Amino acid sequence: MNVCNRHSHEKRENSKDAKLPHQQAALIVKVLRQQHKENLACYDAAKKVNGRKRHLLVDTLGLVISAFVSPASLQDRDGLKHLLDQYFEQGTTRLRKLWVDGGYRGDDLKKWVADRKHTYKIDLEVVKPNGEGFQVAKRRWVVERTFAWLYNFRRLSKDYEDLTDNSEAFIHIVMIYLLLNRLA
Repeated sequence: MNVCNRHSHEKRENSKDAKLPHQQAALIVKVLRQQHKENLACYDAAKKVNGRKRHLLVDTLGLVISAFVSPASLQDRDGLKHLLDQYFEQGTTRLRKLWVDGGYRGDDLKKWVADRKHTYKIDLEVVKPNGEGFQVAKRRWVVERTFAWLYNFRRLSKDYEDLTDNSEAFIHIVMIYLLLNRLA
């Protein structure tokens, strides 16, 4: 290990949130986008909007690990359960810490994660706002930056797809494109 790498490694160990490598921690968030067709099955009563929710599992660098697109009528907690089941079905067990926003609160979800804690060793932390008014929530900006990267592409700026599988596939295609551009 050369001097530059050792120095950056020491800095990373000293920071509070860098206890886990970026592949072992993840953030989950959803966003609601308008659907081009009227569909009452995709109505979110809380936000009073038609559309779909995009649930993303991203690492601490903002790279998409897994994606799940659901109707807006699906509760956030149920979307998280499906997203994590989909992630663990792939055979990956590196995930240790999840930061989620307030939409993922609930005793049912805490029990569900606790049941899987022994198998997958995951820990769920609901990020709470620090005060009144708008403030950047801890670790939330990483997910928002990922959504900004995705929404730079016209195909993902709105939900044009009829099938949710196609929408999920386009999220992964865009991330592949972004990573290839970083290598070039």
